[in-house]
Amino acid sequence: MAKSLWRERNDALDPETDYVEIVQNLSTYEFPWDILQALGFALFRTFAVPSVGRLLYETGAFTEATQKRYDDTGLLLEPPIVHGFESAEGRAALRRINQMHKAYDISNDDMRYVLSTFVVVPKRWLDEFGWRPLTDNEVRAVVNYYRALGKHLNIKDIPETYDAFMHLMDDYERTHFAFDQGGRRVADATLHLMTTFYPRPTRKAVHQFGRALMDRPLLDAFGYVAPHPVVRKASVAAMKARARLLRHVPSKRKPTFAIDLPRIKSYPDGYAIGALGTFPVPGSGGCPVRHTAGAAKASA
Repeated sequence: MAKSLWRERNDALDPETDYVEIVQNLSTYEFPWDILQALGFALFRTFAVPSVGRLLYETGAFTEATQKRYDDTGLLLEPPIVHGFESAEGRAALRRINQMHKAYDISNDDMRYVLSTFVVVPKRWLDEFGWRPLTDNEVRAVVNYYRALGKHLNIKDIPETYDAFMHLMDDYERTHFAFDQGGRRVADATLHLMTTFYPRPTRKAVHQFGRALMDRPLLDAFGYVAPHPVVRKASVAAMKARARLLRHVPSKRKPTFAIDLPRIKSYPDGYAIGALGTFPVPGSGGCPVRHTAGAAKASA
């Protein structure tokens, strides 16, 4: 099929009313791998904000059950995209996400920042590494989709345009990016998980490749040593070569869903949306954080 299939279909839709369908086409047909990677990097950036990274460390989910947390995140974010916000599956996923968030004292500013990364990072990823950039119609649909998601998650003062999301994210990072031991441990565990998706002999190179795609403020916030410039150039060149190759591959006719990906390993026999994520620890007063001696407590 023509490589322009999904671009033409999306541009025939109205981003003000058809934004779920447009985002579904982007996520499951046009750019399933790229958007998965970009959202992974988006979440990775949030670890560099100490109030976010430290809380995630204290839950233990990102360091003690990294694979499950990775899987649960993807599986919970997908139902509203695939089935819509008002579907039974979409409502169940949103309810589970809200239940988890309410167990912690998370500021609206942090929630807005995390939401902004979902809008900005995938667009920037596709601008640099995608086989084509998003159209203006698609960018507006992405903004409207995540505005709707944010409202369902009770986030206040959500930006209305892509530029507003971009400025929010960039300004928040300039102000809040800083080293925190908890955030660093969450980043280490997540980066290690990424390497396990590849054959063992290549994992050291994959680790360097991942760091090569990080910008300097992110590297500095985690205390990571920047890869050699040659590694950076080679990594970017490999991504751009992939993009050139994909320009000649026909448009996908079969959607790709999260559960179909080999990286999702926690549920070989299937899963229930309501059972995903973290739950209160017995005896913790309803808080999912295990409070051990010497550990900083998270508000709950």
